[in-house]
Amino acid sequence: MAEKPVLTLYNTLTRTKERFAPIEPGNVRMYVCGPTVYDFAHIGNARPVIVFDVLYRLLRHVYGTSHVTYARNITDVDDKINARALRDFGAEIASGAMTLNETIRRVTEKTANQFHADVSALGCLPPTYEPRATEFVEPRADGKSDMISMILRLIERGHAYETNGEVLFDTGSMADYGQLSKRNLDEQQAGARVAVDAHKKNPGDFVLWKLSSPEEPGWESPWGRGRPGWHIECSAMSAAYLGEVFDIHGGGLDLIFPHHENEIAQSRCAHGTKVMANVWMHNGFVQVEGRKMSKSEGNFVTIYDLLHTESFGGRKWPGEVLRLAMLMTHYREPIDFSVKRLEEAERLLAKWPAGEPSGEIDASVLEALGDDLNTVAAVQALHALAGKAASDPVAAGRFAASAEVLGIKPRKAQISEALEAGLDSIIQLRLEMLKAKNFAEADRIREDLLAKGIQLKDGKDPETGERVTTWEVKR
Repeated sequence: MAEKPVLTLYNTLTRTKERFAPIEPGNVRMYVCGPTVYDFAHIGNARPVIVFDVLYRLLRHVYGTSHVTYARNITDVDDKINARALRDFGAEIASGAMTLNETIRRVTEKTANQFHADVSALGCLPPTYEPRATEFVEPRADGKSDMISMILRLIERGHAYETNGEVLFDTGSMADYGQLSKRNLDEQQAGARVAVDAHKKNPGDFVLWKLSSPEEPGWESPWGRGRPGWHIECSAMSAAYLGEVFDIHGGGLDLIFPHHENEIAQSRCAHGTKVMANVWMHNGFVQVEGRKMSKSEGNFVTIYDLLHTESFGGRKWPGEVLRLAMLMTHYREPIDFSVKRLEEAERLLAKWPAGEPSGEIDASVLEALGDDLNTVAAVQALHALAGKAASDPVAAGRFAASAEVLGIKPRKAQISEALEAGLDSIIQLRLEMLKAKNFAEADRIREDLLAKGIQLKDGKDPETGERVTTWEVKR
């Protein structure tokens, strides 16, 4: 049996690459911030889901499936969700047919279900646990709420205060606040461009609990009917499933400050620990066609649209193509998500054989992934294996097993009747391009067909000596 790979991960907290070792041998615990389910997930949301799915698969291979716990939350209480519920169910709320809390559940159920369908199509495994924020505001069987209990503990320990109808975290009470983002609290205060809210002790103090109006969702608390701040949700949910200190916390680069910084502050001060998680991992930003994604730019792309509509590049894209396109850039680097990138991923997939995993994962793939999840090198190693797999059944099984740890399963291509009917004409056009020495166009036709699962083979007619081309479905 092959040796387990050494696993090193870049830790945002220390800004260094470190050899990973779980706190408890044989028990790896990982938390990743999940979606806020007020709308369909966009391609930027897909990146952390894919990145940490690969890490989850790798950890399961190294430590065993039953020895890895992966929690990824769903945020289902948020002002954007409230606005969407009012927009979609305003009439029902006004008539008294439904409460705002009921309409919020309607909105979040629909979008959460779509999120699950989308990420499943991207080849992502379900996490071990997927807690919803509302479940940790509502009282447990013992009558206590996880979030409210944590806020009370922070007040008791002198790290939070009630003022002006809110409960705020006192950033000044934590001597090393800002370690993750490397922000100094004194510098934040001195550099503040706007006046500090009158009810805040420090500019950086953030909301743990805020009051709700009658038109807003709310839960009863010692401070009145209200709802939690964003950051307290993840602190409560991660502690419930992974403990006060766990191994890995992940998410997008945009979450380092304020979300993850404030999670750390709440959790450490509530539990009296030196860290919340030993390793903090963050994936880079996603641009679309070279620009920041936004609805105003007209380049806002959802996973659903990519999979099911022809809104991006004039066609639908298979989930495995979307996934591979993401993995062709290292997770910590920014990525330009483009039609060109998807076409490149599709051409690569078309060259890979389909098959069932058997045997061990190739050491070259494991070595690449063990080096801070270097999926770029892993894809290159996988491509090298693909060449051997075409003629060797043992290599084919190893290739499929190696692809599986990346969450990729190449499929046998199926071509449409329309494409097959027009194939002779396309091949004839390519032969004409070759005769005219228009090699660039001939290559384009060949690559386009290969992306659709059709491999061309050039040869000579034994009698006439003329060039002939045959084809086969290949993937």
